Amino acid sequence: MAKKDRKRARKAAPKVSKPKHRVHHSPPPRESGGGGDSEVRRLDREIVKLASRRALLTIKQIQGQSNPQKLLFAPLTAAAVRGMFREMISGARGVVKVLRIAYLGPAYTYTHLAALERFGTSASFIPVNNIAAVFEEVNRGHADYGMAPIENSTDGRVVDTLDMFTRLPLKICGEVQLAIHHNLMSRCQRGEITEIYSKPQALSQCRDWLGRNMPQSRLIEVTSTATAAQLARDKFGAAAVASRQAATQYELQIVAENIEDNKSNVTRFAVIGDEVTRPSGDDKTAVLLQIPHKPGSLAEALLSFKKNNMNLTWIESFPLKGPEVGYLFFLEFEGHAADARSKRMLAELEKKAVRLELLGSYPRSEPIE
Repeated sequence: MAKKDRKRARKAAPKVSKPKHRVHHSPPPRESGGGGDSEVRRLDREIVKLASRRALLTIKQIQGQSNPQKLLFAPLTAAAVRGMFREMISGARGVVKVLRIAYLGPAYTYTHLAALERFGTSASFIPVNNIAAVFEEVNRGHADYGMAPIENSTDGRVVDTLDMFTRLPLKICGEVQLAIHHNLMSRCQRGEITEIYSKPQALSQCRDWLGRNMPQSRLIEVTSTATAAQLARDKFGAAAVASRQAATQYELQIVAENIEDNKSNVTRFAVIGDEVTRPSGDDKTAVLLQIPHKPGSLAEALLSFKKNNMNLTWIESFPLKGPEVGYLFFLEFEGHAADARSKRMLAELEKKAVRLELLGSYPRSEPIE
């Protein structure tokens, strides 16, 4: 049964002369009792140990064959261990409740891959056509969580995602950093390609390579990399810039792989929901901040971070909508909102703010290949 309709917009930021909005601090989460966490960690170590032994035995069996394959799988890599635990946890969670995940679709977009990485294949995935719809599905209770891109190491911020946090009362519950490797794929040979389809960000991230290697082809923007792959499948002379998984799904030949201009190309995705996460010991916190529109206000506000030795990792600005003059700032810093130092800094920042809104604290992640 769907949750009670929570659809509502955030109130427009008040004018400076009006009372300030106060940041609401969530109560500290309760620790789980009975030593359950330590028992889970002990079992995890045993599982990894046994799985690694099993992999080594399999390798010995393959090596003992008269005609072993040239490429043998290695003892469990970090990615293999992560995938094993992800599916185990996803399957166990699905016994209790199948999570519904809204994402920017269709299937086999990079956002879909990030959602699979986070929630595993036992979740139920809901593809939608745009980022606003991801937020709406969660806000209306049609999905438990949403997945949307928030930042790319080449193109910077994803404006549509940040803007939706100013409109709806949802939080960032987690993040996934995905290494983005673009591939040129088609049903025809490279010399026969006359059109190349992809989403604007993907084409931008491969612009130099495409300009040097495919100058005869017209670049055409579409809504997603998966849509581009569908077009490449259905139209001779067309190609797509998309993921390797999309090439497999749509039965396309990879004409050239890893064509992104920045070989350290990473997209960060936000897990969107209304969950308050517990401190992990390695967290980040995001807030929305509006300050008086006068000289020195931003510099004065940022002194709160320096005074409390807080590392500010990201700042973006947006003009206020409507007749009010000024800017709304999206800030992200290291630490959890429940930490004593973060509480002290936020209390100081609140005194200087016209509006201060906590968007959530979440564990910091590392890029995943």
